[in-house]
Parts: sequence; C-alpha cells; structure tokens
Amino acid sequence: MALRTQYGSVSLDVVHGQDPKDKHWGCPIREQWRLSDHQQLSFAFQDKLAFTATATGSYADAAALAEKWGAPVSPSLVHALVQSLGEKAEEATQQRLKAPPKETHPQRPASQLGVLMMDGWIVRQRGPGWGKKKTKETRTEWREWKTGVYFPLEQAVRTKGDRGMLTGKRVMGWQGEPVEFGARLHAEAMRAGLGRARKQLVVGDGAAWIWNLAKARWPEAEQVLDFYHASQHLWELGKALQGENEAKIRAWVEPRRSQLRRGGQKNVLEEIAALKCRDDASGTVVKREQEYFAGHEHRMGYRTTHRKGWPIGSGAVESACRQRQCRFKRPGQFWTATGMRNLGALTEARHNLHWEELWSAP
Repeated sequence: MALRTQYGSVSLDVVHGQDPKDKHWGCPIREQWRLSDHQQLSFAFQDKLAFTATATGSYADAAALAEKWGAPVSPSLVHALVQSLGEKAEEATQQRLKAPPKETHPQRPASQLGVLMMDGWIVRQRGPGWGKKKTKETRTEWREWKTGVYFPLEQAVRTKGDRGMLTGKRVMGWQGEPVEFGARLHAEAMRAGLGRARKQLVVGDGAAWIWNLAKARWPEAEQVLDFYHASQHLWELGKALQGENEAKIRAWVEPRRSQLRRGGQKNVLEEIAALKCRDDASGTVVKREQEYFAGHEHRMGYRTTHRKGWPIGSGAVESACRQRQCRFKRPGQFWTATGMRNLGALTEARHNLHWEELWSAP
C-alpha cells in the first residue's frame, strides 16, 4: 500500500482479504486508519493541504506553498482534494440544518446585541454553452453569491492602532434562494449565541431580498440601512438636481448627509419627498430616489443607533464579500456551480469552527 504524507511517500506491506468474522473483504490497516479504498493521502497531509488551499488565492498558489514546505503536489491534486472535502463539508452543513443548532460556547455571558449583516456580489460562472464551438446558449453567466455575517456586539473591538476588528464573526455564503441562505445564516448565528442575545440588529443595503428575509427570519430585529449606501443615494439625487457641477453637488449633498447622520432624517426625507420631478432623465432619477428614501425611512435612525454603540454601517459583510471576491473573481476564472460551492463550503468550515469535523468521522 502506498501512502503520501507531508514528509514524503511511504510504502507499506499490509494484510488484505476476507474477514473471518463477518466475511467482508477489505484491508484491516485501512479500516483502522479510516482510509477509503483508493485514498493515497494521509489525513494529516489532507488537513494541511486543504487548509492551505482555503487560505491562498488559487490551487496553483496552494501547490507552490506545499512544495515550499517540502511536499510537492500538482494544482490538479489540490483541486481534487478540495472537491472531495468540500462535498463532505457541504453534506455536514446539510446534516446540521436538520437538527436544532447547539451554541458553541454556551458558557459565555449572553450578548447585549447580536448583529446580522447581509450583502451579495456577482461571480462569473460557466454557462450551458461553455466549451461548445457553436451554440446559441450563453457560454458564461454572472450569478449572485449571497454573503452573511453574524457577530455579538461585544466581539467588535479595536486594536492599539485604532483599527476595528471582529474577534469571532461567523460568515455564511450561498448561491441560491434567500430562504435557504437565511436558514444557513440563522443556524450559524445560533451557534454563535444569537439565541441568547438580548436584542438583534440587521444591517444591509437597499436590496429588497435582504429586508424581506430579515422580516421573515428575524422579525423582532431592529433594522438599519447602511449609512454609506444612503449617502451614495444622496449623491445620485444631488447629481440629478445639480447637473455636472461637482461643487454644487457637494454643496447640496453634504449638509443633508450631515443632517441624516445627526438625527435630522425627518427634515431631509420631507425635503426629498417634496422635490418636483421634471419630465426628463433627471426627473426619473429623482422619482426613483424618492421611492428609495421613503421605503427605508424607518431604517435611518442613525444618531439613535450610534448612541447605543451599535453599528450603522455594513463594513463587516462588505469586508467578507471582498475577501471572497479576491478568491473567486481572479483573472481567467470561470467557475462551475459545484466547484464554487465545494470550495466555499470548505472555506466556511475553517472560518466557522467546523474544520475538525471533517476528520472526526469516516
């Protein structure tokens, strides 16, 4: 039997045959070590190599690092390992969803606030016409990957250099319906203590699916529209009203942005609602923005929220999205849905404290 380890290949002479007790055919040492019939990598080697694959920018980078620490492998071997373990990680996630989630650290004090943030980003994938010389089907598709973050407010800390940091956030991603994504994020949040949090807060941008999901899944949570996105829409409105003159746009936007931030949202929203819409392109923008601000009026209590010490921005999930994009939107990448799901599941197993489960059962 040949077995590859992080220290090199090992050849072993082993017994195999029929078990005299239950009459099944097999290899006792493989069964004792929980190796599959054709497994050629030791579990320790798989552990180290898979961890490296989730922490680097590509399978080629992971292979290069493995060679650096003395275990040369090919990128294709890393890819195959990620697909195999990613399937196992996804199956483990599905099994966890079937049972009530158990809190990871129940000994910790209940959080004053459990924070949920959600966003989405677009990834390039292979379409039904991929690889075909002549086809009317699309060769590539852009599809949304939903990403969510949960953390107790007490875990939002600052370093000596005054840099914000979350010491125990959970990150969940899913490409599919918001309902399934919500179930996954909720289960992970419950493991991190959401069930005992005294209050809940949902922060997001203007995407309708976020607020529909928040209403259905966390109906008691307070809601806050990310202040940066609200500011962006003020700038869009300013451009529609003031034309291309940047100085005039800034002069219109900044006072209203300051009012919005400092508790004067009622005055700002009333002013926006009273704007006259011209019968041209700028009027269309004004109408659109009026509907945007009216729809999010109850999510703009920024001064009150900030005075509680709660976040008014969705930076944590924006950061999580950016980190995923740095891995999944590299030049020349065209993912399959399965390949992306498997690497995503394996990455989340590492981030969300489920990594050891991949090695604790056959």
